[in-house]
Amino acid sequence: MAALQTPSPFAGCARRFTPRLRSLLLPATMSLSSSIVSSQNPDPSCGTGEQPLLPHSSLEIAGARSALLAGFDSLRRPYRAFPILASNCHVETIFAAFTRSRPAVAFRRECLRTPDDGAVALDWVSGDDRTLPRDAPVLILLPGLTGGSGDTYVRHMLLRARSKGWRVVVFNSRGCADSPVTTAKFYSASFTGDLRQVVDHVLARYPQCSIYAAGWSLGANILVRYLGEETDKCPLSGAVSMCNPFNLVIADEDFHKGFNNIYDKALARGLRTIFKKNFIKF
Repeated sequence: MAALQTPSPFAGCARRFTPRLRSLLLPATMSLSSSIVSSQNPDPSCGTGEQPLLPHSSLEIAGARSALLAGFDSLRRPYRAFPILASNCHVETIFAAFTRSRPAVAFRRECLRTPDDGAVALDWVSGDDRTLPRDAPVLILLPGLTGGSGDTYVRHMLLRARSKGWRVVVFNSRGCADSPVTTAKFYSASFTGDLRQVVDHVLARYPQCSIYAAGWSLGANILVRYLGEETDKCPLSGAVSMCNPFNLVIADEDFHKGFNNIYDKALARGLRTIFKKNFIKF
């Protein structure tokens, strides 16, 4: 499977947009900071003419949403659902599960040992090191609960990214996609240690590249939590969260309602399979 050499339309986007974003957001953040300082300290003696310190150096604090989204015309267009199939979320999900093709992709597996003696598996597309330039952008994919590099939705995203000249790696959590389980510690939405190690590992391997990440469902939840923990020190140039169950308590309650029980049983079955396969080790 040959990779196309078409340069990514997103390559270097961080370098292009960062100066513009800072110029747009700095006045807003300074205004917000001034309001905070004046409201918390009404003493006239504080008006020394010095610029107040920003409460946070991240671009997210004030005006970031409007300033950032305004640069992407596609996000302002109306959403047009696919006729009939997209009229119902369950119909759309089931139709895709039974009719969508599963692309054949050759992977090269790399296992990382974690500080607690656990292990995660990274699946790189075979041959990319020979066909892609060293500075090609890297995309880390985080599948949903019990998901991995063998899932259809992951492979379709992988192929789409590769067609744009991206290097792609799938992060398989402990026990997923036949990755080894070497400790009694599993993975969860509240644990970002494995993802942090994966990001650092990828960045060390490709220090000259922009690193991006995209996650689905539980993978998206872990990714967003990681972004929040890293804040402005995050080494990722960009990230995408898809179908994120931001409130896990509400998401769990919804799983026990009506047709959602089908999904609940399917996910539970996947978890039981992983546990049964590795239970004898402990």
